[in-house]
Amino acid sequence: MDNLFQMVIDNLGHNPVLLLFLLLGLGYLIGNVRIGGFSLGSVAGVLFAGLFFGHFGLRMNPGAQAVGFALFIFSVGYQAGPRFFSAVREDGLRYFALSLVVAVTAVTLVVLFARLLELAPGTSAGLLAGGLTSSPTLAAAQNAVREGTVPLAEGWTADALVGNIASAYAITYIFGLTGLITIIRYMPKLLGLDMPGEARAQEALHTQAVPSPIITTRCYRVTNEAFTAYTLAELRQRYCERAPVLRVLRDGELLPVTPDARLQLGDILELVGTRKFFTSGIQEIGPEINPDWDIEKNRDTAQVVVTNREVCGRSLGELRIPQTFGLLVLEIRQMGVNLPHSDNLVLRKGDILKVIGPADKIDLFGEYAGEVEREISETDMVTFSFGIAAGVLLGMLSITVGGIDLGLGTAGGLLASGLIIGYLRSIRPTFGRLPEPARWMLMEFGLLLFMAGVGLRAGGSILETLASSGPMLVVAGVLVTVVPIAVAYLFGSRVLRMNPAILMGALTGAMTSGAALSVVTKEAKSAVPAIGYAGTYAFGNVLLMIAGPLVLLFT
Repeated sequence: MDNLFQMVIDNLGHNPVLLLFLLLGLGYLIGNVRIGGFSLGSVAGVLFAGLFFGHFGLRMNPGAQAVGFALFIFSVGYQAGPRFFSAVREDGLRYFALSLVVAVTAVTLVVLFARLLELAPGTSAGLLAGGLTSSPTLAAAQNAVREGTVPLAEGWTADALVGNIASAYAITYIFGLTGLITIIRYMPKLLGLDMPGEARAQEALHTQAVPSPIITTRCYRVTNEAFTAYTLAELRQRYCERAPVLRVLRDGELLPVTPDARLQLGDILELVGTRKFFTSGIQEIGPEINPDWDIEKNRDTAQVVVTNREVCGRSLGELRIPQTFGLLVLEIRQMGVNLPHSDNLVLRKGDILKVIGPADKIDLFGEYAGEVEREISETDMVTFSFGIAAGVLLGMLSITVGGIDLGLGTAGGLLASGLIIGYLRSIRPTFGRLPEPARWMLMEFGLLLFMAGVGLRAGGSILETLASSGPMLVVAGVLVTVVPIAVAYLFGSRVLRMNPAILMGALTGAMTSGAALSVVTKEAKSAVPAIGYAGTYAFGNVLLMIAGPLVLLFT
C-alpha cells in the first residue's frame, strides 16, 4: 500500500498539469462540504488540499504560481477601478476611513506580536494575511520577498521567508475564516442589535427594497371600456409603476408606445411584469389571449453597465427606467454584489443593471446609461495582455531615497495597472473589454492557482512552524481577527454614525470576505448590508495588499 501511494506521489511530481487540476478539483470538493450550514469555500479547500500534498514534498513551478498571482491581482484592480476612483471623489471618505482603521489596527497588532513573540522572519506577514483571510495580503508579501523589495534577515533566504509566510498563513487562516463568520453572526446579538429592524429602517429611508422578481409576459384584448379613459402612463401608475408596456396592436398594426397614448376597444396589449402585477386588477382590462406572434422574441434580457456621467449619481426613481424605456430592472450589482432594489438607490460608475424588455429598448437604454454587456462576447486580449505587462514594468520602477529603493513592486504595479484600465474602461466602453464571466474566471483561476502553490509550499514546513510558535501564533491570529472588527465597529458606529446593518456589511467588505457578507445578509434578512460591503471592498483590497509588504519592513 505504501509503495502504491509513493508511486502516485512520484507520478504527480512528474506531471504538474495533473497535480494542479487534481488540487483544484479536490479543493472545490473540500470547500463545498457543509457542516452545520458552514462551508470553507474553494480558496480554503485548495489551500488544505495543497497542504496535504505539500507534506509529501510536492511543489508547484514558481512560474505557474507567478502567472496565477498576476491574473488575480490585475483582475482585482480591473474590477475595482470604476468604483475606486469615483468613490474617492464622491462619498467614499467614510468607507475609506473604515477600511483604513481595519488595516492600521491589524498591522499594529501584528508588529506588536512579532516583537513580543519573537516570531521568525516572514511569519508576521502570514499572521496578518491569515488573521484577515486576505489573499491579496499574502500574495503581495510573498512577491515582495521574492523581488528583494523587503531586506532579508541575516542568515535567512528568500525561500525560507516565503515558507514562513505560507505556513503562518495556513495556521491562522482557519480561525480567520471561521472566527470572522462566527463574530459577524453573533456580534449583533451580543450588542443587542435588531439587524432585521435596522435593515428595514434603512429601507424605509429609500422606499421598500424589492427582491429579484419572477417575470412573465401576457397579452390582453381590451374589452373593458373603463380602461380606454387612461393614457398608458396613467395605466402604469395606477397598477404598477415598474410594469412596462411592450407593444400595442390596433387592427394588426403596431402603435408607438408613448406615455400619452390611449387604448381603444379591441386593442391587443402586451405587458411584462411580475406575477403579482397580473393579479393587481390589470386583468380586468379584458380576456387574456394567445397572440399570433412569439412573445418571447419581443422580450430580451441583458446587462447594462453604468458608465455615463449623466446617470452616475442619480437614483433609480429619478431615471424612471420602466416609464421612459419600457424596461423592468431585475437586479442591480455593485462590485459583484446584489444591492436592494429601491427607487432612491443611487447608481455609481461600474454598477450593472440586469433589465428585461424589448431588445431595441435595451439598446436605447444602453446608449443612454453606458453600454449593453450582452454585446461583449470577446475579451480585449490586447489591452488585457499589455495591461499585465505594463503592471509588471511599473512595478520594476523605483527611486532611491536615503539609500533605500522605493517602488510599487510587481503586486503594486499590477494593481495600479488594473485600477487604471478598469477606470478608463468605464469612461470609454469600447476600451479594454473584459466581460463579467471572463473576469470572474480569470480572477478565480488566478487566485486558486496561486493558493495551490501556497498550500504545497506551506505543507513542507507547517509542522516546524507549529512546533516553534504554534500555540501563541494561533492566539495572535485570533486577536488579529477579532480586535480590528471591534475597533472598526466602534469607529463606524460612534464616529461615522453608520446604520448598523450597513456597518456590518462594510466590515466584511473591509476584510474582503464574501462568505461573511452572506452571513450578515442572512441575519439582516435583507440585502441592505451589501451596500456597505460594496463601499469598502475596493478600498479593503488595496489597503490590505499594501499592508503585506509593509508589515515585513517593520518586523
